[in-house]
Amino acid sequence: MEVQFTRDQKAFVRQAIESGRLRREEDAVKEALSLWEERERTRAEILAAVNEAEASLACGEGRIITQESMHELAEQVKQRGRARLAAEQQTPR
Repeated sequence: MEVQFTRDQKAFVRQAIESGRLRREEDAVKEALSLWEERERTRAEILAAVNEAEASLACGEGRIITQESMHELAEQVKQRGRARLAAEQQTPR
């Protein structure tokens, strides 16, 4: 396979070789492919998680979190905490 770099890419690779960051042009291609593979794996994982979340919502197993629902949840947690604290304070020791 033959790869053609743009003028800027050639300069970038040449600079990396001169600085010791890379030994050969091929190393630049290998590193680029490695990063691309990692990005694509991450992308696939994110898409799978989104699909799983959508399926969960479709089955009624989850809920969509909005800023409003977060405030409601925080308020519910506070109320439960206050109720638990009040119950503990009323319990004789």
